[in-house]
Amino acid sequence: MQCKHFGSCGSCTLYALGYEEQLRRKKEKVASLLAPFYDGDLTIYDSPREAYRARAEFRIWHEDERCFYVMGSATDKKRAIRIEECPKVIAPIADRMWRLLEEINVSPQVLKPKLFGVEFLATTTDECLVTMLYHRKLDTAWEEEAKALERLLSCKVMGRSRKQKVVLSDEFVDETLTVRGKNMHYRQYEGGFTQPNPYVNTKMITWACEKAERVGEGDLLEAYCGLGNFTIPLSYYFDKVLATEISKRSIRAAEENCRLNGAGNIRFVRMASEEMVEALQGTRRFKRMEGIDLETYRFSTVLVDPPRAGLDESTRTLVSDISHILYISCNPETLARDLHTLSETHRVVDVAIFDQFPYTEHIESGVFLKRL
Repeated sequence: MQCKHFGSCGSCTLYALGYEEQLRRKKEKVASLLAPFYDGDLTIYDSPREAYRARAEFRIWHEDERCFYVMGSATDKKRAIRIEECPKVIAPIADRMWRLLEEINVSPQVLKPKLFGVEFLATTTDECLVTMLYHRKLDTAWEEEAKALERLLSCKVMGRSRKQKVVLSDEFVDETLTVRGKNMHYRQYEGGFTQPNPYVNTKMITWACEKAERVGEGDLLEAYCGLGNFTIPLSYYFDKVLATEISKRSIRAAEENCRLNGAGNIRFVRMASEEMVEALQGTRRFKRMEGIDLETYRFSTVLVDPPRAGLDESTRTLVSDISHILYISCNPETLARDLHTLSETHRVVDVAIFDQFPYTEHIESGVFLKRL
């Protein structure tokens, strides 16, 4: 990928390295951190070199009676860099973002005033949701022009300001990913967490399914399930699935996605990982668990996909009692920390790196562990 803003925009930090060298460095870092637990080869799942990001946020800068997209400076956090191209965004965003900016600039009385940001959420199926962020209350004039934008750009448009959300048509996009010959349908809501790189996400899900197939029995427990990104494809390999997530919005999306895919063996429960531990250990009863008989579950596998902080101590202890662990990590340092505990009861069978974020230091990885 080539971008005229490499070195000035703070979004891409590894621009000076060729892509293969970026992958080599990431592999070297993960291999070093996990060396005490694994001496095998690390599988690398690469990304398209450009047009790979399906989620993007840009600040809006007002100057000389015009608006511009800006990003933070690579060298000065207080500065903003005007953006004239962004080759990492997927085509549904790239095809609309510049036309959108033109329409904003020819609407000085309605679309432009107090606009401070634009967020894009898109899919590989050419759906795109544009969220326009304002420091003012949105009125009927804004709604009329925004509806015209929807028609002109063939996308969905939303407006947000303080204590106000204006949804003109939908507040979601529908993505379809093909995983091991099956089409997986995901309704992705504005403001909810989604994997930013759909091409690498497909590889991540496929990798997890391959490990689940090797287990071949029992039930699945999942923590941090989000909108069901892994849950739904993995459900084909288990008798029953119990999946937890703290976000109400994500749980609603997960249940909706469950229906879209006809997955009938999954139960989603809104609870934090610490609460999940209390429920499974029987130390606390939750009204949210009514109708779920935990005694009927025989968990052969657990999947965890925690935030950068990794697993809390109680969750590490809980998963240590389950035969197989699938650990999806967005932070190799906390992954290595957690493996210090998990390696007391499990051995690492496989490690993979998923390059969700090319041209950055960010590393997404997966570890499959089997009980000793």
